[in-house]
Amino acid sequence: MKRIVECVPNFSEGRRPEVIDVIVAAMTAGRDVYLLDRQMDPDHNRAVITIAGAPESIGEAVIRGVETAAARIDLTRHQGGHPRIGAADVIPFIPLRGVSIEECVEIARQTGREIARRFHIPVYLYEAAATRPERLHIENIRRGQFEGLRDSIVHDPERKPDFGEPRVHPTAGATVVGARKPLIAYNINLHSADIEIAKRIAKRVRFSSGGFRHVKAIGLLPLDRNQAQVSMSLTDFERTSIELVFETVGREAERYGVSVAGSEIVGLIPQAALEGAAEFYLRLENFKSDMVLETRLDAAMSGVEEAAAAPGNADIVRPFVDRVASAEPVPAGGSAAALAGALGAALGQMTIEITKGKKAYQEHSARYSEALDRLGACRTTLLELIDIDVDAYRRVMSAYRLPKDSPERDKAIQAGLVAATESPFRTAACAAEALGALEPLRLIIYPNVASDFEVGLDMLRSCLRGAIANMRVNLAGLQDADARARYESPIAVWELLLSDR
Repeated sequence: MKRIVECVPNFSEGRRPEVIDVIVAAMTAGRDVYLLDRQMDPDHNRAVITIAGAPESIGEAVIRGVETAAARIDLTRHQGGHPRIGAADVIPFIPLRGVSIEECVEIARQTGREIARRFHIPVYLYEAAATRPERLHIENIRRGQFEGLRDSIVHDPERKPDFGEPRVHPTAGATVVGARKPLIAYNINLHSADIEIAKRIAKRVRFSSGGFRHVKAIGLLPLDRNQAQVSMSLTDFERTSIELVFETVGREAERYGVSVAGSEIVGLIPQAALEGAAEFYLRLENFKSDMVLETRLDAAMSGVEEAAAAPGNADIVRPFVDRVASAEPVPAGGSAAALAGALGAALGQMTIEITKGKKAYQEHSARYSEALDRLGACRTTLLELIDIDVDAYRRVMSAYRLPKDSPERDKAIQAGLVAATESPFRTAACAAEALGALEPLRLIIYPNVASDFEVGLDMLRSCLRGAIANMRVNLAGLQDADARARYESPIAVWELLLSDR
């Protein structure tokens, strides 16, 4: 059984996807580290990234992410709804498979020590890795946020970091690193814009003010919706379940004459948490987790998969191709274009890797390394854009389904069209970047892989053409002249590049 550690680093950036693209690419550039999820929240101005990997690789992957974030996020200019003390604000390691919490504590401490040593960013240890009882809970460490810590860390011995000098990095602040059980980031939205109600409910349910032992909560008013929100972290869903929290928030809301509009998961959620909620609401009798079809299948297949031969390539891609071929409107052209671009970038990487290993091409090693870095970031982003494009389409369709007399309909449609244009815009930008990395290498590629190199270029060109076509469809309905101009200007440049090739 492969040993797996999950890590969910939170970065203080939720409004510039290009910055998060580079951070994700840095973390997933090494071996045995995989991206599971990424969430960006412009109101909180925060990104939550979920990666998983081998215990031997995960720490160094996070260090690469911290280095990248510190170079691109300036906390002196950062504003958002979520408390923060660092560009890389909090980094928890979570045991998933074949790994103990004690091992995650050791990974956290080694990673924290290296962050402080390499980047002069002070590091605090929390949760299971904490060295002091008052630092078990992150809210104690974050007290005063970046600005407060910057002023107090120098003269207050209680705020001395676990690693590094007692002074914050001038722009990247400090970082909190730890080990914990799986956490559920859970928000409940109210049919009310009164943030005071959300704050009172949050105070009722959070542990620090007398609520549930494993709940942290704050009240917010997100900018993208006119609904107050109780934003929570459930730190041990086995002891304080998600259904208990939902029911309690609902009852508290009723006391103030409002109702629950809905709830949302930020990031990922353990299957056991959903099973518990299903058992509670469906009143299932004698329910056991192995009654879930997928759980029983996993148990039956354990060990068999490792012994069996790897599946054929056609078996890997067939489910996606079948979905594209179905009568469902998504995934469609935008996702297909992103996939083509990802494959084109991957072919470019393969041909460069083979070429740079040949003695006759050693003099060009610096050029190959630069191109590989650019292509790796493009490939990671293009793969993510396959799903982002689907979400953008669904957002537009949801807006069009609003009643025609709804005062929110036109605004929702325009916001949806911007999102649906932004997705292929990012796809096109990645394709153009990858083409720019590959084209200059045409004459210094090993002849035996020259045809693969050309296939990669053609796939990137197809990606670029497809993304431009999708942008034009959505721009036709976009009313904001400034937004139209922002998207139309690069289209002209990209089409000129395509005509020259």
